[in-house]
Amino acid sequence: MSKPDPLPAKRLRRTNAPAPAAAPVAPKALSGKAQRHFAIIGAGMAGIACARTLVQAGHRVTVFEKSSQAGGRTATIDSPFGSFDAGAQYFTVRDPRFARAIDTVPGICKRWSANSVQVLDAAGRVAAVGLPHREAHWVASPGMQSLVTTWADPLAKAGQLITHTRVTRIEPDSLNTPGWQLRTEGPGGTQHVYAGFDAVLLAQPSVPAQALISSSGLDTSLTDALSAVAIAPCWTLMLAYPQAVRPGLTTLGPQWNAARSTHHRIAWLARESSKPGRSVIERWTIQASPAWSAEHLEDDEARVQAKLIKAFAEVTGIRAQPSHADTRRWRYAQTTHPLGKSHLWDASTGLGACGDWCLGHRLEDAFVSGLELALKVA
Repeated sequence: MSKPDPLPAKRLRRTNAPAPAAAPVAPKALSGKAQRHFAIIGAGMAGIACARTLVQAGHRVTVFEKSSQAGGRTATIDSPFGSFDAGAQYFTVRDPRFARAIDTVPGICKRWSANSVQVLDAAGRVAAVGLPHREAHWVASPGMQSLVTTWADPLAKAGQLITHTRVTRIEPDSLNTPGWQLRTEGPGGTQHVYAGFDAVLLAQPSVPAQALISSSGLDTSLTDALSAVAIAPCWTLMLAYPQAVRPGLTTLGPQWNAARSTHHRIAWLARESSKPGRSVIERWTIQASPAWSAEHLEDDEARVQAKLIKAFAEVTGIRAQPSHADTRRWRYAQTTHPLGKSHLWDASTGLGACGDWCLGHRLEDAFVSGLELALKVA
């Protein structure tokens, strides 16, 4: 495979990332093992869980995130009328390790009373009894992103989280064989080389992780495994109806707070204002079906928004004009064919990968994946 031309040398500055000024958590003894420096690409749930675990084991980490803050697909989007959980809507807790981790941030996670998730037919009629209430639905407060950003905050304060930075290439360290260095692009196209890493862990969706490995010309067993994973896209619509907040009127439409729909455009609807710690102004987050999202993935955003608003009215009966409407496109939203194991690790090269796509599409899957990759390499 041919390698891309190197970035212009005059714009690059090589950095051997210094040891952090303060560890995000108290590191444990390394039990005779040498401290290693890990680069982690992606600051979503998997990346932050991985980073925290490695620091607890006494290692150094540097986390790279292309967005402005940690969170990944737990993104919370603010509006003049309140926030929207644009990605993950809630989470469940099945693994005791996830439960113990949540206990480290008391007060952040609250139980959501969406204990009767409706199942709707294409016309918005209740087609079945609400999904059985087998386990609690939890949300982070004041937004879903709060859990990951709270866990990431000590990393950021210690200089171990670098945001607004996209990794464009992974390559052997030019000065310290057999280590790794990363070429990155920051705001305004600024380019930088970070070096001195003993291993590189990709905490990204499988498609961009595979693309980064391929474009870097790396020979690793991860490539074939990543190519077997399938992830569906999702268009998300966010609507606000402040006109519903007046005496004698609490909601404009249905009385349920969450529903799965068989409408060909819409798969999920949630009343954001029903979640604990949120503004009382009525707001809805609507997630399009995987098939419709894939069919319209490259459509104009305004056209997508109009079609989804029409479908929302058909399903809920809410035909009032929203005071606020926004959309977000997730190219990699829900795993349809997972890897089948918790992580990938190529010890011969020092390259690894983790994410919810390893096990499924639940937020807890991302946590477990990041945790178990860290435990494997620590």
